[in-house]
Amino acid sequence: MELISMAQEAAAHAVPTGVTGNLTMAIGGAGAALGVGMVGSKAVEAVGRNPGAFGNILTLGIIAMALAEGLGIIAYLGGF
Repeated sequence: MELISMAQEAAAHAVPTGVTGNLTMAIGGAGAALGVGMVGSKAVEAVGRNPGAFGNILTLGIIAMALAEGLGIIAYLGGF
């Protein structure tokens, strides 16, 4: 019985997980948005320098954006 009351007391003093989860999701979402923006701007810059490599740059840009968004989704799911 004493163990149960100790567990209840510890739970009462615990930090709420909602604050930590929301912060994690916000940082992850912001990081994903910055990553996608940087990939897009550098891809446009690369196509401007070498228009003949448009296909390769587009492919690599889409893959990099998908990976950046994937990290944002992982951060979102980790907040729960």
